[in-house]
Amino acid sequence: MRLDDYIPALEDLIDRALDEDLAGGDVTSDRLIPARTQGKARFIVKAHGILAGIDIPGLIFFKIDPFLKFSILLKDGNRVKPGAVVAAIEGDVQSILKGERTALNFLQHLSGIATQTSVYVDAVRGLPVRILDTRKTLPGLRVLEKYAVSVGGGSNHRMSLGDMVLIKDNHIAILRRQGLSIADIVRQARNITPQNIKIEIETSNPIDASEAAQSGADIVMLDNMSQDEMRKAAALIDHKAILEASGGVNLYNIRAIAETGVDWISVGALTHSASALDISMKLVI
Repeated sequence: MRLDDYIPALEDLIDRALDEDLAGGDVTSDRLIPARTQGKARFIVKAHGILAGIDIPGLIFFKIDPFLKFSILLKDGNRVKPGAVVAAIEGDVQSILKGERTALNFLQHLSGIATQTSVYVDAVRGLPVRILDTRKTLPGLRVLEKYAVSVGGGSNHRMSLGDMVLIKDNHIAILRRQGLSIADIVRQARNITPQNIKIEIETSNPIDASEAAQSGADIVMLDNMSQDEMRKAAALIDHKAILEASGGVNLYNIRAIAETGVDWISVGALTHSASALDISMKLVI
């Protein structure tokens, strides 16, 4: 996933973020810092992590003042440690201060997601499994958060509801009321869905999982199954479909889950529970 592919969406996010923060101007900097004061600032990391979103501060500062000079010193995906200087900004101090918080908010949040993702990826290193994100993202920030997941070494599940057919428990509950079995549901979905669109179905036990795979599901989600159930499902399906483990995944059990034979493990915590990476901006006049 490349951030450049989503520049229009990113531009809109930045505009809204700046409107939010500068709705009344910067009454502190405008009144206390003499106009046209020149200075430099550095972006300094204060914790171990993975950098993500380093291009975004430059876009923010350019919108505030196109004469500011933003320099990137470390790239997205770089592992960083306390004291690392990842970027620098030079020019009008009033303009620099106006963009400080918005720039840090994006950079800290995305770097936190990339860092969290890398921890999960490292936990299953050496095993043939992919760590995927979910749609549990902050409204409006999905593109950026999924980008950060990819920077951290994870993979992206569907971006939106239109990317694939994913038949979940609520769909199944309604369709079962109409007398349809798991096999019926999958076959019906396959009959009305173009071949280039993948079909995934959520299952809660190995028998349903096997039935879904036999009926033509491309991906079978093993939802909140025990590790024994996952191993049984993997044996029954025997690579006839991609197996995705979902629900109850954490750093304490993810390697054991990966060892059951699943292909994918989706983790909502990559985005909904990631802590911001501690990064600050310091002026050096």
